[in-house]
Amino acid sequence: MLVLHGYLWFRLVRATTVAGRARRRLTVLTVVLAVLPAAAVAGRRVLPWSAQVPLDWVAYSWLGLAFYAFLALLALEPVRWLLNRRRQETPAGPGAAQAPPDPSRRLFLARSLALTAGAVAIGTAGTGAMLANSAPVVRRVPIAIAGLDPALEGYRIVTFSDGHLSTTYGGSRFERLVETVNAQRPDAVAIVGDLVDGELHELREDVAPLADLVSGQGAYFVTGNHEYFVDTEAWLRHLPTLGVDVLRNERVPLGRGGATFDLAGIDDRTAARSGVPGHGANLDAALDGRDDSVPLVLLAHQPVQVEQARAAGVDLQLSGHTHGGQLWPFDYAIRLDQPAVEGLSRHGDTQLYVTAGAGYWGPPMRVGARPEVTVIELTRG
Repeated sequence: MLVLHGYLWFRLVRATTVAGRARRRLTVLTVVLAVLPAAAVAGRRVLPWSAQVPLDWVAYSWLGLAFYAFLALLALEPVRWLLNRRRQETPAGPGAAQAPPDPSRRLFLARSLALTAGAVAIGTAGTGAMLANSAPVVRRVPIAIAGLDPALEGYRIVTFSDGHLSTTYGGSRFERLVETVNAQRPDAVAIVGDLVDGELHELREDVAPLADLVSGQGAYFVTGNHEYFVDTEAWLRHLPTLGVDVLRNERVPLGRGGATFDLAGIDDRTAARSGVPGHGANLDAALDGRDDSVPLVLLAHQPVQVEQARAAGVDLQLSGHTHGGQLWPFDYAIRLDQPAVEGLSRHGDTQLYVTAGAGYWGPPMRVGARPEVTVIELTRG
């Protein structure tokens, strides 16, 4: 926050104003804006929900806007340097000595570049806000599974992740998400973690639409890292009352026409250090005693858990966590921690599908990564 807002102040305030009242007021505004995101995080512990809602909207919206203003100003630094250099090298006239820098020209350049960066940031953040709150796209992904029984051809697992129900996401938008899932006529629904960013008493009404899920063979959930930021056990007790079964290092047989495959689910990789007793990813426990000839689909919140899946002979892992990057260019940073950002990839004999998520975290924006619901259609390999 200090680096981000310090740079913004230097380019948007100090460079575009002269010493005086306007600069002082804009400096105070910059300090306030810099404090807002930290205040939003700290407020969760002390503020009532009704006060936290507007604070989060303002703080996180500003954070997204500030981030893209920062990027735009960085991109304009070479332009600033070239124009300043050209001005310095331009002779004042035939035989004349080099003229001293003109403060008015420098101020004009600084303001012009600030306005350009501001327009780019507002356009990008505004588009991102619109996309984040738009209906999720539906991606249909056929995935070939070796040894799949012909009776399971076309079996539909409809999956989504990262709902992040919170002060800024829920209500009618989550109802729309559930309706989108139901419209795909799922044989099974897989919710791959990070469903909530708040306590049960705060989000009970927002999560209620899960009870309206319509699925031939049920809905299943595994924890993400954000489930461990709140009262985990309260949520894991509540979800089954909505018809959502929680898979904690366990598996269930699914199928049709007498043919089956195993659907397994494990805790998030952060669960072991969360402090919640008994939690921690344990794929061995989930697969203990299974018939290796039966196809196996694994639900694991983080794509990096595919390394365990590959070693265990999992056919397909479904994950989320990355949000598809959410705010470009964060997808490049995600690659430093995860083996895939979104889409289908292969890791040895294990296939991995990473959904870009349905909601968002932090800034209520998505740039380069639309919200999605994915229809996994199993086919014979």
